[in-house]
Amino acid sequence: MAASSSSTTTALPLSISSSRRPGRSRFRPARAAVVEARPVQLQVSDQSKPSTSSPVVMASLGPRDRAEDMQAEARAMARAANASVYSPEFLASRYGSQPFKVLGRALDILTGLGSFGLTLLLDQRRGEMNKLKRVRAIELRSIFTRLGPTFVKIGQGLSTRPDICPPEYLEELSELQDSLPTFPDSEAFACIESELGLPLPSIYSQISPSPMAAASLGQVYKARLKSSGEVVAVKVQRPGIEDAIGLDFYLLRGIGGLVNKYVDFISSDVVALIDEFARRVYQELNYVQEGQNARRFRKLYADKQDIIVPDIVWEYTSGKVLTMEWIQGVKLNQQAAIESQGLNMLELVNIGIQCSLRQLLEYGYFHADPHPGNILATPEGKLAFLDFGMMSETPEVARVAIIGHVVHMVNRDYEAMARDYYALDFLDEDVDVSPIVPALKGFFDDALNSTVSELNFKTIVDGLGNVLYQYPFNVPAYYALILRSLTVLEGLALYADPNFKVLAASYPYFAKRLLTDPDPYLRDALIELLFKDGKFRWNRLENLLVQGKKDQDFTTKEALQPVLKLLLGPDGEEIRVLVIKEAIRVSEAVAFGAMVDAYNSVPDFVKPVVGGGVVGGLLKLREDERDAMMELRGTVLRIWGLLRASDSFDPTILQPILQVLQQPEARVLGSRVAGGITQRFAARLLQQLLRSPSQ
Repeated sequence: MAASSSSTTTALPLSISSSRRPGRSRFRPARAAVVEARPVQLQVSDQSKPSTSSPVVMASLGPRDRAEDMQAEARAMARAANASVYSPEFLASRYGSQPFKVLGRALDILTGLGSFGLTLLLDQRRGEMNKLKRVRAIELRSIFTRLGPTFVKIGQGLSTRPDICPPEYLEELSELQDSLPTFPDSEAFACIESELGLPLPSIYSQISPSPMAAASLGQVYKARLKSSGEVVAVKVQRPGIEDAIGLDFYLLRGIGGLVNKYVDFISSDVVALIDEFARRVYQELNYVQEGQNARRFRKLYADKQDIIVPDIVWEYTSGKVLTMEWIQGVKLNQQAAIESQGLNMLELVNIGIQCSLRQLLEYGYFHADPHPGNILATPEGKLAFLDFGMMSETPEVARVAIIGHVVHMVNRDYEAMARDYYALDFLDEDVDVSPIVPALKGFFDDALNSTVSELNFKTIVDGLGNVLYQYPFNVPAYYALILRSLTVLEGLALYADPNFKVLAASYPYFAKRLLTDPDPYLRDALIELLFKDGKFRWNRLENLLVQGKKDQDFTTKEALQPVLKLLLGPDGEEIRVLVIKEAIRVSEAVAFGAMVDAYNSVPDFVKPVVGGGVVGGLLKLREDERDAMMELRGTVLRIWGLLRASDSFDPTILQPILQVLQQPEARVLGSRVAGGITQRFAARLLQQLLRSPSQ
């Protein structure tokens, strides 16, 4: 779509009555109207087919008085006071007394999925699996659609997994994201009037005569508010949705109970996982809750210029109607449409990954349903997140434990990896992790033959899954949603590039957190990464700085603080001993390199004079020792170059160091380093003096 250049715009037909009788709504044939144009033109399509693939002009909501907005939100909450919540006990009492209805639904599901499975088996025996992929994919999409919202959600998840489904299935199942069958517009408009207590003509000056998109739980109309002229999306809930999903979850919960009781190789509490998923879906049915989720998400993550989150219009929101800022773009899996606008698909995917890492590991509040229909690329090259019905949170302890787990994986410290499962709440504290260590070693030693950045998320999930099934793990419900979120993101990335590695794209964020986060757990993880066998691994620090610089939030000033505080803290004696030893080694290497540079810079006729003295003798080290010192010096200088080349570099970053060095602990540390350097050079000099002339 494009904005009209004319001074007026014709409104879409308002398929509503101009008057409203108490308790009912009456619908008349469509009529046209002409409205005054706003500064931002709006051209609304009158096509009946839902679409979200066209670039459009975005209209931002104007500023609202905060107090007025809070009052409007309170009124919206009052309208949603009777919204349903998930209750297994209520479902049991409701459907337990309706055995025929339950049996009928169970047969319906078994018939649909069973017949499809049988068809695939016959195709395999006939050798026609590849030939009929498209036909079967269409059939599966039709089955999921017919079985209703619960199975539509399953299909949405599969549509983002190219590692599981062939391309034909991905294309067909992606239609489940926002191109589902619609319900009658008359029912949608009646729902709006009933929920908001107002006739449509008093709310909108324009509204599309048919939905712009239809999803599993509702459908979306495009409208212009009469009161302000703002362009909005109006999401209306499907009628009868609560009964449909309630019966499905009642059946799934019963199946989960049987799995818990009779299937030994599944150690997780399947009923608990189903309950968690059901609670999330029921939360999606409360549109006021979704609006509050969107506000919180916007506050946390829309501070970045490349992330957009729609604002909520509380005055016209209720439990079953959600009105929000209109943002339309291109679904993230439509690569051709995105690139036709001059946008880079991989850059957009990377924006999504970085935002998701912040969600999962920084604030812990994350979008648990990021399928392509909920993430759009705007014409400006920004990423818009939509549909905030299904959200979850990562516990604070788990956030740092996940980062530490990655560090331990890089270090191949499988004992530490096993202990991480305590912090992740996978294991009770009284469970012995020693038998788990060989299983982790067996998997990751093979997997890490390539670099960690070359691993994909599915490889890690599958490998850890095999370990989880063998030992008494209890996977928390939040972790299942994290896996779902990350696998969806990897699926989106693989749409753009089959060789894309999510872990490689995630490295800059992990590096930044390790270098700058003052959390004690992450400081310990950084020390484990940088020190091994009493030696400092400068190459690891260099790699962390190289990767950390790729993160737009990385600053060299922040990178210095946690290490300094740890080094000079009361519990830092062990690390101080290592730092003193390394500082002496580095000082010697830098001094030696300076002597080599000075020696190489003098004229050739002077070199015999210099080379015959003490200085020349100091330069005559063993070849391997000399090469090691020059390599160390080169690494240290490169690291300093990385720090100085940072966009955020400022000489004032050294001020905190100077302040720290004025502390008594620092003066003692400096004296120990200076003493060590003096002793080292004295030993070198004595060695040279005692060396025989023939040597």
